[in-house]
Amino acid sequence: MTRVEIIDTTFRDAHQSLIATRLQTEDMLAIAEKMDRIGFYSMEVWGGATFDVAIRYLNEDPWERLRLLREHISKTKLQMLLRGQNVVGYRHYPDDVVEKFVELAHKNGIDIFRVFDALNDVRNMEVAIRKAKEVGAEVQGAIAYTTGKVFTLEYYMKKVEELLALDVDVITIKDMAALLTPWKAYELVSEIKETYGVPVNVHTHSTTGMAVATYLKAVEAGADFIDTAISPLAFGTAQPGIQTIWHALPEAVGSHLDRELIHEVSRYLKRLLEEKYAGLLHKEALMVNPYVLKYQVPGGMYSNLISQLREMKALDKLQEVLEEIPRVREDLGWPPLVTPTSQIVGTQAVLNVLFGRYERITEEVKNYIKGLYGRPPAEVDPKLKRKVLGDEEPITARPGELLEPALERCRKELEELGYLEKEEDVLTYCLFPQVAKEFFEARKAGKKGPKMPQNVERFKLYVNGVEFEIGLEGVDLSALKYLPQIASAGTAPSTQKVPAPSAPAPVSAPSVPSAPTSAPAVPATPTPAAAGEGVVTAPMPGKILRILVKEGEQVKTGQGLLILEAMKMENEIPAPKDGVVKKILIKEGDTVDTGQALIELG
Repeated sequence: MTRVEIIDTTFRDAHQSLIATRLQTEDMLAIAEKMDRIGFYSMEVWGGATFDVAIRYLNEDPWERLRLLREHISKTKLQMLLRGQNVVGYRHYPDDVVEKFVELAHKNGIDIFRVFDALNDVRNMEVAIRKAKEVGAEVQGAIAYTTGKVFTLEYYMKKVEELLALDVDVITIKDMAALLTPWKAYELVSEIKETYGVPVNVHTHSTTGMAVATYLKAVEAGADFIDTAISPLAFGTAQPGIQTIWHALPEAVGSHLDRELIHEVSRYLKRLLEEKYAGLLHKEALMVNPYVLKYQVPGGMYSNLISQLREMKALDKLQEVLEEIPRVREDLGWPPLVTPTSQIVGTQAVLNVLFGRYERITEEVKNYIKGLYGRPPAEVDPKLKRKVLGDEEPITARPGELLEPALERCRKELEELGYLEKEEDVLTYCLFPQVAKEFFEARKAGKKGPKMPQNVERFKLYVNGVEFEIGLEGVDLSALKYLPQIASAGTAPSTQKVPAPSAPAPVSAPSVPSAPTSAPAVPATPTPAAAGEGVVTAPMPGKILRILVKEGEQVKTGQGLLILEAMKMENEIPAPKDGVVKKILIKEGDTVDTGQALIELG
């Protein structure tokens, strides 16, 4: 067995998979120099969800994180995950934005770009790959691995051929949902190596429990690289821990890694998780979940579904949503479940369960069917396509070609807002305009630190004999120790009015009982009548992105009234009847809750 190089994911995919991407820069810098001396081929430290989370939740500049890591890591190559034309966002961006992002990412410290497309449409990867090669970076062309009737060995080999035509340096098999079995890994790696002789990297997650065996067979077949993390920030929905891998593959990993340094980092991470991030480490993320093999839901997508359904007071619908996801996926032509298609499919499945199949269709699903995300692996269901497009046909051009350049427009808007401090700010604004404005405003005001506190109070709650573990973030629960005394004094706890905390944030999803409890189900959406006749209410929690109508305007049934951003997707809220817009009760940028009145129609 030949030597295999190790790509470490601790600073990116590991904490994205296990603690919702909340690892802060200061906690990385504390061990960055030790990590640099371990002997990894490269360290994945950027991309994926890290960019979005940094500005949305941590109040950190992702570009500053990259620069600081580069200062502390001088020997080891730094790499990032780039979503092709999606860059680090959830939609396609114009070519000028993609090219400038790659240029500045390389300038700030990225040596290796791992580029993928959620539909495996290599056309969506062309601009990023070409630019990365132009600036002198190493490029890994990634294939999103999934299963289904269209995903044959011939399908994957065709994608390898398309990527090699773009002169990528490495082929990465990106198994985001832990679906790659050991024998399939052996077959695929062997075929690539024998046919093309190109270096192969295998990336998987431990969600289904097969990852170590999958790596063993991949290395036997000749894989040149595998992705691991440092335990305890490993396994579960993340990558296998390197401490286990060096025992499973002693000849391949050998002695080229400094094990004592890894032990030191491991002890540091253990303390960090116990003292700072304990409330974010869900037990669901650590448990082997064989049902992923049935529903093909990646770990991060699963935890997001739980959070979304809880917010919509519909957690009892989780099983129905899981069963709906494969049906939606087949309807949409079998897209792999990786960002952003995992969000597109998952959100539509939630809406189908709560409101009826395709009674509400997200803007992203409409754009997907129009071909604006690229070419699906298989044909979209004809009935659904007709419902969205009518007699029109999807576009056949590369989607990026249809987008107007945006870089200079973003620069001008940012200058007018008074937020432009450096070139990288323009890209941050292009990618996430609304969130970027909030981030820049906080920066201007000198606010530091995460928007939400990290410390979490935890306690157990019993409902009908079922135990729930509850976490509240940033809340002092010390007064709760007096509740038993109140109850023993003859006062029922249910009559006590405890002031609600200003910003509760559940951090540990409760287990869903297998049998229904006697508690009545909470309706997912109040009827308009509950808010007054003719009042359109929010079907789910979210943020008002755009208002599409004006007061006094005549509207028709089904006409879009506003765009609500929820579950990372844009949802158009339609008019339930013909009428006149009497009153607009919200404004753009407002955060709304389920059932909140939005627009009154007369």
